Amino acid sequence: MARPYTEAQYRAHKKYAESTDEIRYRTKKGRKAEVTAHAESIGETLGQFVDRAIDETMNRDKEA
Repeated sequence: MARPYTEAQYRAHKKYAESTDEIRYRTKKGRKAEVTAHAESIGETLGQFVDRAIDETMNRDKEA
C-alpha cells in the first residue's frame, strides 16, 4: 500500500515532530471550541494562544 504523501513530506514531518514537544491535556466538552474561537478572533492559532498564555503566566509568576 502506497503512502498518501511523498517521501519528502514524510521526512519534513518527522523532522518537525522531532523538533517539538507535545503537551496534552483534557478540558470540558466545548471548551476547546471556545478557546479556539477566541484565539482566531485575535489572529492566533490555538497553539500560539496557549504558548502566549503560558509565557505570560510564567513571567507574571516570576515577578510575584
